[in-house]
Amino acid sequence: MGQKHKIIILANEDPDDHYYWIKSCEKYSDVLQYEIINLTHNDWLNNIINSNADYFLTRPPGLTAPFKQLYDERIYIVSEVLKFPIYPNLLEILIYENKKMLSYWLQANNIPHPKTWIFYHKKEAIAFLKNTNYPLVSKINIGASGRGVKIHDHFKGGLNYVDEIFSARGKAARVGPNISKGNLAKRAFYYVQHPGQINKRIKKHKSISLDAQKDFAIFQEFVPHNFEWRVVRIGDSFFAHKKMVTKDKASGTLIKGYENPPLSILDFVENITDKHSLYSQCIDIFETQKDIYLVNEMQCMFGQSDPYQMLVDGIPGRYYKNGGSWIFEEGDFNTNKSFDLRVRSVLNVLEINKYKSK
Repeated sequence: MGQKHKIIILANEDPDDHYYWIKSCEKYSDVLQYEIINLTHNDWLNNIINSNADYFLTRPPGLTAPFKQLYDERIYIVSEVLKFPIYPNLLEILIYENKKMLSYWLQANNIPHPKTWIFYHKKEAIAFLKNTNYPLVSKINIGASGRGVKIHDHFKGGLNYVDEIFSARGKAARVGPNISKGNLAKRAFYYVQHPGQINKRIKKHKSISLDAQKDFAIFQEFVPHNFEWRVVRIGDSFFAHKKMVTKDKASGTLIKGYENPPLSILDFVENITDKHSLYSQCIDIFETQKDIYLVNEMQCMFGQSDPYQMLVDGIPGRYYKNGGSWIFEEGDFNTNKSFDLRVRSVLNVLEINKYKSK
């Protein structure tokens, strides 16, 4: 057996967030060894410099602004100053759970997306609200699963949001269970079986509630829709399904539609991800007309409630490109919340040919 490749998992403040990286690395323990460095600890830089690693697996946080900023700053040093290889890459991390940055990036790259307005001056925001069209969507900068998204049907609703954002307290995100996800009995039973997880969940909710957004407002045009397409690319594998709308939101409902995706939406995502080297990415997309797409969200890390990300004619599998044509391959490609596929992508970069997708 040859020498194993050394992988470093760059953990964040959540002690459970890198669990699936560990599980996948252990699955491929015949060819790699791993260690964990917590990027939030004071000794992070010395540990990384002295790690002698072949690759770094990142796990950017998505709960609070201070730790998101910390992770972004330190990942910049790892990737751009020390020039160490990381996955997902720096761009994927910078636009992850940062709606401001994502909107700037989409606009600068002429990628179709809903119109977005960001205000750091209250008077400017109010003037906008007086002259805009309704309904209008407001968002908080960090917030997965629809957290912090509000649809305003009139000026007063938007003004209340602005008053709260520019107050001394700021705008706190929703805390507590996400009712729109459903399966409350099943989720409650899980905590009965795993009582140790209750305190961890309470601690997370407390952190979110204390991390209020202040001094800037984010608005987005409302795009009427019954679903969003979620298109996932990991390495050379593509998947797509519908996120169905419940109470005006698709994010966080966990209600999916597994109709066969149009190949044009795979072309759309391939073009974006190839051009910008995004290889651990899910893109939530509005289909406003046939083959007309708008990017709503982009995430390098995302949840997975089902064992697959796509069904084609009821069969789980993936799409990949071969000779300019999309090929569907049946198979179980999304094991371990798709982290196995991510690790295989890194192994491919390290030229372990037997793990390359066929």
